[in-house]
Amino acid sequence: MRHLGTASVAAMRQYVRAATSAGIDAEALLGQTGLTSAILESDEGRISGEQLQTFIHLLSERSGNPILGLETGDFVQPGTYSVLGYITMSCATLAEAVARIGPFEKLVGDMGTTQVMGEGDQIRLVWQCAYTDSIVRPHLVDNVFASWIKYARWLADDPEASPAKVLLERPSPGPEYEKAYSDRWHCPIQFAAAENAVVLERSLLATSLRQPDPLLRKTLEAHAQNQLATLATDTALTTRVKHCIQQQLLHGITRQDMIADHLGMTSRTLQRKLSLEGVSYQELLDEVRQKMAEEYLTRSNLPIPEIALRLGFSETASFHRKFKSSAGVPPGEYRNEKKARNHPG
Repeated sequence: MRHLGTASVAAMRQYVRAATSAGIDAEALLGQTGLTSAILESDEGRISGEQLQTFIHLLSERSGNPILGLETGDFVQPGTYSVLGYITMSCATLAEAVARIGPFEKLVGDMGTTQVMGEGDQIRLVWQCAYTDSIVRPHLVDNVFASWIKYARWLADDPEASPAKVLLERPSPGPEYEKAYSDRWHCPIQFAAAENAVVLERSLLATSLRQPDPLLRKTLEAHAQNQLATLATDTALTTRVKHCIQQQLLHGITRQDMIADHLGMTSRTLQRKLSLEGVSYQELLDEVRQKMAEEYLTRSNLPIPEIALRLGFSETASFHRKFKSSAGVPPGEYRNEKKARNHPG
């Protein structure tokens, strides 16, 4: 399973505000996502990418709004971008603010990555969405671009500042909805494009922003670097935990307390650190088990009950259910398919 990283609670708040404004019970949607409204109280909190993706999917279904992402952009605030929002507020020009997106956007979340590309008198901000849900992706791209444009206008204190054009991979939502894009963005919009990009005139980047403060910007950037280092450490922790799980499973053991002790922390501390990265011990255990199971089935002739025992399952039937849930087929069928591919004819 592909993990979607994490997202800041600040990013989630934008969607919660949009849901509440539309008369949708955001608390109920949070509950279906495995969250409570208490998570929204922490400025430093993070949720898993899967949770944010699920919330947006549920909100899309509940609203039935084909331009949900575009309209949620109306609820952007400086805090939506976590510390990145406050860094951009202290920049002197729009060019300075744009230059800060790439280095610090991970603090907002792992929803996607931005590339800045030059084209003569124009630049393209190309955004590559990391989320996999086909319903969520177009809404997320719409939200990112709508939020960028609205926030940039606020920073520049110019409600008429607009891109040269916007390119969207998504198909048109229909002629009756296309006007909502042009009304907000005041520029040509190309649907079914080869990439998701906002095209800007270079002259626009020279626009002065409303609250330049270079000393504050440097202070905020130092704070942001520390936060990035913390996220990087959490990623390293996940790798170490997975390695420990693998070593345990070689002996048929699955003990979270032993792994925590090996890493010099309590089980509670380990779980808290993992949750900051948007994963749980059980998810990592399932991931490592599945990978090892596939290796055993492909590269050994061990009986399936023996494989189940080695992977810490007390019953072979439990192993069958877990493996089929992840791979789509039972372990015996998986082994036979692999053998047929490796030895055709």
